[in-house]
This record gives sequence, structure tokens and C-alpha cells, in this order.
Amino acid sequence: MNYRDFLQKIIYWVINPLIKGMIKVGITPNIVTFIGFLGNMVAAGMFIYAASLADSQYAWIGYGGWVLIFSSLFDMMDGRLARLGNMSSTFGAFWDSTLDRYSELVSLGGLVGFYFALDGETWGLDNTVWGVMTLAAMIGSVMVSYVRARAEGLGLDCKVGLMQRPERVVVLCLGSIVAGFIDNGIPVCIAILLIAVLANITAFWRIRHVYNQLKGK
Repeated sequence: MNYRDFLQKIIYWVINPLIKGMIKVGITPNIVTFIGFLGNMVAAGMFIYAASLADSQYAWIGYGGWVLIFSSLFDMMDGRLARLGNMSSTFGAFWDSTLDRYSELVSLGGLVGFYFALDGETWGLDNTVWGVMTLAAMIGSVMVSYVRARAEGLGLDCKVGLMQRPERVVVLCLGSIVAGFIDNGIPVCIAILLIAVLANITAFWRIRHVYNQLKGK
């Protein structure tokens, strides 16, 4: 059992009672997916708001990180609800994937707005540079998902790579929360740097993986 399966079992054990309650009151997976998306919008708003503050900027980045963690639970609950409640549908899978992309772009977009609005430097670099780095993280995140979707559309398996969506969410949440605790921007910069570099590496890794599968055909 890999670490993902182990963590998934623990999380399912925690959320299963809540899932059963949702089934009883008639909450659908599509509603849960949308609530998770709204949470990401709230987090993005917190990130942007943080730039307008004279102090406590990183405290609000930390608050946004906690909201992202809460929102990510909904991302797990929608699939679990669909399976346990026998509510799986083709549109539900499409809706989930679409809002996952929106959620990730919105949350990272909030940090782009934060850095472009913030004067000064972080970790020795102008904050505009960190805004551009966050844009690179957004591009890598989208391309990791796009390459997989395009490959699967060709009937190929394409789940390889270091920085898939769960890892990206965890890294961003931890970086934001730690930045809030220590009132310093370096942890969130490290998170952005990791996502920008490793997500783009993962995208090209997947391109290479697809090439290797196709070159013999």
C-alpha cells in the first residue's frame, strides 16, 4: 500500500459518517463539488486582501491556507458521496474535473494578485518575480492535468509524475499555513517554487511517458 492509499483510508474513515448524513438529507455530489470551488474562491479573496494590509499580511495568507484545506476535503467527499450514494454520473465526473481546474487556478491566481499588489521583496527577490513564479506554477498545474486528459483521450495511461494535484494542494496549503504561523513569506515562496518547478517537470515527464507508449505503435 502506497502513502496515498494509506492517507485515503484514514480520511475516508473520518468523513464516512458525514457522507452518510449527506445521503440522508439529499445532498448531491455536484453540490459538494461546487461548495469546494466556492471555498477556493474565498481563499483567493483572502490572499488578495492580505496585500492591502499594512501588517498581518501573512496571517491572512495562513487563514487562506486553512480554507484551502477545508475546501480540499469537499474535493474528496464528492467522489465518495457519488460512490456510497450510488449517484455517479458522466456529467458529475466532468463537473468535478472542470471545477478542480478552476479551483486550482483561482487559488494560485489569488497569490498572483497578492504578489503583484505587494511592494518590496521576499527572500531577496522582488515580489513581482514571485508573481511571475506563481504564474509558472499555474501553467505547470494546468499542463499536468491537460497532458493526462489528452493521453487518456487517446486510450493511454498517464498517471506518472511527482507533483500531481493532491501533492500540489498539500504543498500550497502547508506553505500558506506555515507562513501565517511565523508571519514570514518564505514558506509560501518555497511552496510556489516547488509547484512551479516540479509541476512543469511532471508535465514533460508525462509527455515523455506518452511518447514511449506510442513510439512502438
